[in-house]
Amino acid sequence: MKIIVACEEWGRVKTALRAKGHNAYSCDLKPSQIPGDPYHFQCDMRALDYSRIDMVIAFPDCTYLAVSGARWWKGREKEQQEAIEFVKWIANLSVPRIAIENPIGKLSTAWRKPDQIVQPWMFGHGEVKATCLWLKGLPLLKPTNIVEGRYPRVHLEPPSLMRRSNRARTYQGIANAMAEQWGKEVESDIEL
Repeated sequence: MKIIVACEEWGRVKTALRAKGHNAYSCDLKPSQIPGDPYHFQCDMRALDYSRIDMVIAFPDCTYLAVSGARWWKGREKEQQEAIEFVKWIANLSVPRIAIENPIGKLSTAWRKPDQIVQPWMFGHGEVKATCLWLKGLPLLKPTNIVEGRYPRVHLEPPSLMRRSNRARTYQGIANAMAEQWGKEVESDIEL
């Protein structure tokens, strides 16, 4: 399957999909965090051709969308509206399967409620980070490894140059579940 994992600098979802045999590429304005990554396009995802893409999994920047940053929204209404329009653009791509990920925030009121909210502890990580998923043509993710522990590591990460990037990193257990469950969804549809 041809899959674009958009707005993903860490490459975890792309790498998990490639391990399952999919033709997956990441795309981000930033360079890949994987040194020498041959499966990463450093560009605006709007520059790509989606005519032969089977699935898009997108992690749009949450700077102007996440409720955790609401105190900084005042005076940034234009940037917030642009972020909302970008998410809507992704959702309206002519691609049969789309997943959009973002934290709890403005999208729920400015666009629509998410189809699902997942937590890292549902996929083998003892941490809290509510993550919303808006889905088109894909099933809800099923928990793969519910674990004890509800530590808000991401929320409590100290200030640093990498804080923003680290907070955006997809948990490996969630990336693996996306590859396993949504990858199979694509395979079963193609086999018909």
